[in-house]
Amino acid sequence: MNIEDEIALVRKENRFEEIIEKIPYAKLIGIECYPIGDEWIFKLPTNQDNEGNPFLPALHGGVIGGFMELAATLYIVAKLETKGIPKVIDFAIDYLRPGNMTDTFVECSVVRQGRKIVNVSINAWQTRRNEQTATARAHFLLV
Repeated sequence: MNIEDEIALVRKENRFEEIIEKIPYAKLIGIECYPIGDEWIFKLPTNQDNEGNPFLPALHGGVIGGFMELAATLYIVAKLETKGIPKVIDFAIDYLRPGNMTDTFVECSVVRQGRKIVNVSINAWQTRRNEQTATARAHFLLV
C-alpha cells in the first residue's frame, strides 16, 4: 500500500497505526492517537526511556518537542487534504512547566492555511488541560 492510500485510510477509518508503524521515532516514544468528535488528542504514555532528568524525575525536553511535532504532523494528515506527509519548515516551542513522568497529551489546531503552507498551534498538558506543559507553533509544507 502506498502512502497516499494509507493517508486516505487514516482519514476514512480514523486509524493512525499504519503510519505510526512507518515512523521509527513515533514507535520509539510510543505516541498514541485518539479521535474525539471531529478532533484528535495525542498521547505520550509514561515511559522510563523518555526520562531526561532522573533527579526530578522529568521527561526529556527533546521528547516533548518531538512528540508535539509528530502530533502536529499527524493532525495535518487527519484534517487536511494532503497527498503525503507534510514537511516541517520551522518549529518554535515554549516550555512552560516541567514535564513530569506521567502521561502527556497534545491538541493541535490549524491557525492559518495557504495553498502550500499551514501554520499549526500545538498545546501539551499533563494533568489539567488549562495548565499547559508546553506550547508550540509550527509551519509545514504541504505535499
